[in-house]
Amino acid sequence: MRGSDRRILTTHVGSLPRNAELSDLLIRDEAGEAIDKALLAQKSAEAVRHVVERQSASGVDVVGDGEQPRVGFQTYVAQRMKGFGGESKRPTPTDYAKFPSFARQAAARVARRSKVRNAPQAVADVVYDDLGPAEEECRMFKAALDGLAQKPADAFMTAASPGIIATTLMNAHYDSHEAYVFALARQMKKEYERIARDFVLQIDAPDLAMERTILFQDKSVPEFLKIAEMHVAAINEATSNIPRDRIRLHCCWGNWEGPHVDDVPMGEVLPVLYGAKVGALSIEFANPRHQHEYAALKRAKLPPEFLLLPGVIDSTTNYVEHPEVIANRICEAVDAVGDRSRVIASSDCGFGTFAGDEMVAEDVVWAKLKSCREGADIATKRLWG
Repeated sequence: MRGSDRRILTTHVGSLPRNAELSDLLIRDEAGEAIDKALLAQKSAEAVRHVVERQSASGVDVVGDGEQPRVGFQTYVAQRMKGFGGESKRPTPTDYAKFPSFARQAAARVARRSKVRNAPQAVADVVYDDLGPAEEECRMFKAALDGLAQKPADAFMTAASPGIIATTLMNAHYDSHEAYVFALARQMKKEYERIARDFVLQIDAPDLAMERTILFQDKSVPEFLKIAEMHVAAINEATSNIPRDRIRLHCCWGNWEGPHVDDVPMGEVLPVLYGAKVGALSIEFANPRHQHEYAALKRAKLPPEFLLLPGVIDSTTNYVEHPEVIANRICEAVDAVGDRSRVIASSDCGFGTFAGDEMVAEDVVWAKLKSCREGADIATKRLWG
């Protein structure tokens, strides 16, 4: 994994908007409808090529495949593994319970979406015995990268953490939550290692902060942190054969434009995140609820083996952040870390977390990423002179 040795590099968290035709195919496929699988594969490959080209044109240094072939950032797992069925009964996030007008507005925003709170649940032993879809996604991404005239500084691909799978594709089979999490870790290990052969692996683990307000909203903060520590231990077990400098870990408080008044403070979760055997930490700093959290990072200094991928652009609003604002945020991150080479500018979260549920318009996404590049150039001049 490359650091910002000569200039501030830019990246993003992973998912990017899908076109309407691809979203429709993915949602119908997830719902069990008969679709043309060859057409889905074709449209997925075309979409991967499109987002890779647009990232390059926007000046992104560390590019991803945008999760284009996936219906959701973690719910795709139910289509690749055996042992899932039925429907999860996921608790209502505290944001939606405390603010009913907001909840009604959010529900009315999307006409058709992939399964989010009603995803399948574990009804038998989970087994990942067919890496074909993962192999195909890697092939699509490599082909798109090979088609670029100018090669990126690096390339990454995401995969869901055992903890976020367990908390959203809920347990109706195992004796305990912990047993389920580690069963998932043993199976996801196969996908992690496959991705890491070709790309930097990003583990998506919003459970390490977000679930404090959803599945574990009835727990105290210390109780929640104990659960999060167990989730990190599962990640470490699943990635034990991958060098830590080939892994980045993403954590967030939930990718929705909502109140977020019950978010657990970053200072509480940082020690848990530092227990992950990874080389980079991707975390939110751009949205209004967490812009102040660099103070926590100064109190609990980033360990020397970590890079920081701070969110400097918001993934939930259509405002295009001014490059000067982005430069200020990057410089604040560098000041907190104490080393310019260990900071890569990023987004708060994904721009296409679930098919059919994008909050930021595609053309705005590219404008945001271009502005991020421009802001990184301004920060580079400030930091390198």
